[in-house]
Amino acid sequence: MRHRRVSWRLVFTLIAICSAHLNIGAAQSQSGDQFAGTWAGTWDGAGMGEFTLTLDKGTAGAITGKVDVVTDAGPYTAELKSVAFEGQKMSASYDFPLDPGSEVVMAATFDGATAKGTWSLRPKGQSTEAAGGTWTVTKK
Repeated sequence: MRHRRVSWRLVFTLIAICSAHLNIGAAQSQSGDQFAGTWAGTWDGAGMGEFTLTLDKGTAGAITGKVDVVTDAGPYTAELKSVAFEGQKMSASYDFPLDPGSEVVMAATFDGATAKGTWSLRPKGQSTEAAGGTWTVTKK
């Protein structure tokens, strides 16, 4: 009888440990920590050029970042004003430096050392797309 109690306690302890480990893994995949780093590639749509996405773990633990973009109108750098991950999928946005009344909304799916996504240039606060296209990056 005593042996059965010890066995059940051991089983419940192992279940609790495994459950805690799975919850930690899920939290990391939701936060996007595994995607921190520099990603470089290209964009296309209403033109084409080079694209670098830098993702960092911020001081509060949330992912922050910036983009460096080369366009026909000149290069620019912009801080991401929002970035969120749900599993392998990222959504982000930033104020468009070449037109202060516009913003760029991005979406992407990360797969190992690559990511592919879309971008949409919109008037701030609106869903009407002025221009759009795709982007592809590889982790440096």
